[in-house]
Amino acid sequence: MSVASLNGRDLLSMADLSADEIQGLLTLAADMKAGKVAPQCKSVKVLGLLFTKASTRTRVSFSVAMYQLGGQVLDLNVSVTQVGRGEPTIDTARVLDRYVDVLAIRTFEQAELDTFASYAEIPVINALTDLEHPCQVLADLQTVQEEFGSLKGRTLTYIGDGNNMANSLLLGCALTGMNVRIAAPAGYEPDAGVVAKAKTIAGDCTEVQVLTDPEAAAKDAHILYTDVWASMGQEQEAADRMKVFQPYQINDHILGLADSEAIVLHCLPAHRGEEITDSVMEGPQSRIWDEAENRMHAQKALLASVLGLGG
Repeated sequence: MSVASLNGRDLLSMADLSADEIQGLLTLAADMKAGKVAPQCKSVKVLGLLFTKASTRTRVSFSVAMYQLGGQVLDLNVSVTQVGRGEPTIDTARVLDRYVDVLAIRTFEQAELDTFASYAEIPVINALTDLEHPCQVLADLQTVQEEFGSLKGRTLTYIGDGNNMANSLLLGCALTGMNVRIAAPAGYEPDAGVVAKAKTIAGDCTEVQVLTDPEAAAKDAHILYTDVWASMGQEQEAADRMKVFQPYQINDHILGLADSEAIVLHCLPAHRGEEITDSVMEGPQSRIWDEAENRMHAQKALLASVLGLGG
């Protein structure tokens, strides 16, 4: 069982997927989670993890997903490979292409990921760059669908830094017929090119808004979403960002402005007391732990599809 059109394909951006492909992945992930289907590798398949950024959920969820599919995982730690000594990306890509069957890359520059994909024939998956985090958004959409039964017409409000999560949420929501609002301080908006692309995808069917007022953005939203105020690589800016982002915390007041049945999501790790309060994170409307679990199911569906398992 797989989404046949994804066999052999890369996933570098949410925009690489069609609305039907996203829905196919979400259906497959839900069926896997429920134990209705269990595709397996018929021959040994190896997933390579090439991470130059720290990771807990992405590393573990990809590994467990691949093991559950009957495959193997090779952790290509940059500190013990030639990648850490500056081997050119185009050389590494062509060598790993001969060794592994699929590669998940977590790095800083989207351009490095794109270069890798252009020189490797195997599927390359974006496991996070500074521009996008599509695998997280697949798990987010799965969580929303579990809660509400469908995605179309729901409103997701993201409050905080216009980072890679904001970018991928813009695209994912636009593709699936959801309204999306990003509330970020002036100067911290999501990528302008991504915003334009999301608006083009949405057309007249759904709302794509970038605001500076978190209260206006939260009003009647079905999903409130946040992320850390300083991402990996921005640690030097953390103190300055703390002052700017204080009004952009998801707390009981902001939650009270949302729809009465609203849920709260966070991609994790969280800085409790900064972008989200402990009371909201541990409250009855939080679906953060379901969301974290769904990383594994969504990525298992993705791996099964790009490897063509059972499809």
